[in-house]
Amino acid sequence: MFIIRQAKHEGLLGLKAIRENIIPGCVVGIVALPLAMAFAIASGVHPESGLYTAIVAGLCVSIFGGSRVQIAGPTGAFIVILASITQRYGIEGLQLATLMAGIILILMGFVHFGSIIKYIPEPVIVGFTSGIGVVILVGQWKDFFGLDVHFHDLHFHNKLLAIIQAFPTLDIATTCMALLSLGILIISQKYLQRLPGALVALITATIIQWIFNFNSVATIKSAFGGIPQTLPSFRFPAYTFPRLLELVGPAFTIALLGAIESLLSAAVADGMTGNRHASNQELIGQGIANILAPLWGGFAATGAIARTATNIRSGGYSPIAGIVHSITLILLIVFLAPLANKIPLATLSAILFVVAYNMSDITRFSHLLFRAPKSDSTVLLITFFLTVFCDLVIAVNVGAILATLFFMRRMAKSVQIELNNEQILKHENIFEKIPDGIIVYSIEGPFFFGVIETFQNALTKVNDKVHTIVLRLKHVSFIDATGLDSLHTVARSLQKKSVKIIFCEANACVYARMRKARLQDSSLMDNFDRTLLEALQVIH
Repeated sequence: MFIIRQAKHEGLLGLKAIRENIIPGCVVGIVALPLAMAFAIASGVHPESGLYTAIVAGLCVSIFGGSRVQIAGPTGAFIVILASITQRYGIEGLQLATLMAGIILILMGFVHFGSIIKYIPEPVIVGFTSGIGVVILVGQWKDFFGLDVHFHDLHFHNKLLAIIQAFPTLDIATTCMALLSLGILIISQKYLQRLPGALVALITATIIQWIFNFNSVATIKSAFGGIPQTLPSFRFPAYTFPRLLELVGPAFTIALLGAIESLLSAAVADGMTGNRHASNQELIGQGIANILAPLWGGFAATGAIARTATNIRSGGYSPIAGIVHSITLILLIVFLAPLANKIPLATLSAILFVVAYNMSDITRFSHLLFRAPKSDSTVLLITFFLTVFCDLVIAVNVGAILATLFFMRRMAKSVQIELNNEQILKHENIFEKIPDGIIVYSIEGPFFFGVIETFQNALTKVNDKVHTIVLRLKHVSFIDATGLDSLHTVARSLQKKSVKIIFCEANACVYARMRKARLQDSSLMDNFDRTLLEALQVIH
């Protein structure tokens, strides 16, 4: 209820706000209608499940989420994951995994995981979203061209090969309907931005199918038996303990992807409105939505960037718009469900073509590929190809690990370990005060496991005439356990050569860690925060 209380405090729930957010809510509800059905069908479930998901998730996130304008529902990012779960465990398995993911999302919010997810690198995000876009695009060729093909293997290369082999079965009427719908979507997106292109394409194609009644064109009626004109009743999915254990992995996948997608959508909304969302509260709101949606016939939901942006562009600025969006969908189901029987699946595929293209974000992908550092380009490509040919979770994990390793390598290279920097020491009027047999090393940068080899190599310059080494830690921002252990090792090694090691100028954080690690046992003194001049005076 965080965002509701905040909206009430800021006067966003008054009569004026209600009046001004009704139209945006209706607009985004109409836009959500074809998208919800298309995403549901692509995920392997009936189209009405997508509508139920949009209704329940839209209400929950508007009431319990951390953004004023977030619109939640089924999204394209989930399609690949949900389709595989549905094929393996059925719709009840998908709903049970969604419910478990909702619990995980709530726990993420309570342990403040929202801020951590923000640190997933951009090449990883762009890589997996572009990969998902490609998978969705290829997966829709069957309905777009009316191909006679059935997928028994969800691996991308096998699916692509099966589609190519099935191209001789292409249906002319279905393809023409799909191309007409795609043309309407492109024209609407470019020249009629105020009109929801998906709805215009849906209405146009449905009217044409109703008039000519092409027998070869698959429709919602012929494929799914139509959409019920009633709302779903409460039903808890059947479960057993072994089944729960099986679904732990898929549940974590849904939760991770849902968290990333929701927070990205909320961040986009912040950029458009100038507001700031509460990331942890947003995760809690998404968790509640994913717990309740499967109990009323839905499945996994997350923040939808396209619908959220539509809400903002239409003038929505209050949670009321999200609530109205759900009410609009309820009214459409109750009064217009019979009209959906003639909706061609080819039109829904065309809508997903546009969604997949937008998800691929060719501009950002190309920018990162050709203009970003090579390490980022490498992470981008590996994440992309793993998403397409392997698995989304593996892709995100590998991408994040590689990005972290590349970052640590750059950090390690940025650390400088300098011996008797004459210019600095003269500037500080200390150079002449350093007696023979004493050398000063200055460490600049974080002293962590990635720089240990550089540090140890630097100390090999110590000759037999040196009896004391002073380590200046003035510019060491932090030190980790490996760094502390390395200092211990080096100190013991030098003591065997009758060489003393002195630490000085450590900041408060480094000082505390060194004392806790009992480094004073290996040094001449335990006042690690002394200045270099004070250390030299003690030695002398």
